[in-house]
Amino acid sequence: MSFIQLNIKGISYSQTQTGAYALVLSEVDGTRTLPIIIGAFEAQSIAIALETEIRPPRPLTHDLFKTFSDRFSIAVKEVIIHKLIDGVFFSSLICLKDGVEEVIDARTSDAIAIAVRFNAPIYTYENILEKAGVFLKIEEELGITSISETEKEDIDLDALVAAKESNYSSLSLEELNQKLTNAVTDENYELAAKLRDEISKRS
Repeated sequence: MSFIQLNIKGISYSQTQTGAYALVLSEVDGTRTLPIIIGAFEAQSIAIALETEIRPPRPLTHDLFKTFSDRFSIAVKEVIIHKLIDGVFFSSLICLKDGVEEVIDARTSDAIAIAVRFNAPIYTYENILEKAGVFLKIEEELGITSISETEKEDIDLDALVAAKESNYSSLSLEELNQKLTNAVTDENYELAAKLRDEISKRS
């Protein structure tokens, strides 16, 4: 079976499972997408890794994995989503150390969070896309905005922010920046995302 490469297209609140998120992967040379339900921590970890502006003051678990791997010269070559059973995706990390390739079993959400940090490609098989892939109309159902490859570096944390309107219009730009700094220091990334969006609107 041939591999099909996938890109991260977006993250949204899951419409079917409370407290969960939908991570949507899209095939590189096609129109199908692969929606995967993941937990809040993994969704935040993936979004933080994709961010270019917000950085946690302390490393998240997947950041620690990356630092540990780098220190001991272990590289993650690729991630393969290789199986789907009863709606659960199974994945593997393909790692390299001293020219030796090792396969490590991993939850798909963890594998993708790690792949983003290593800039490692994500693959699946045709039969999995046939079984679980859908066309881009899933975006409308999940409320996900399309993200191109060049725009991926600019992805924000909107998908991780609760669907509540916050009004910061009464605050000055200086006050907003101070609150943003405090939110990042406190590791309150949802608030940080809201504040940064308000700052961007005024720029």
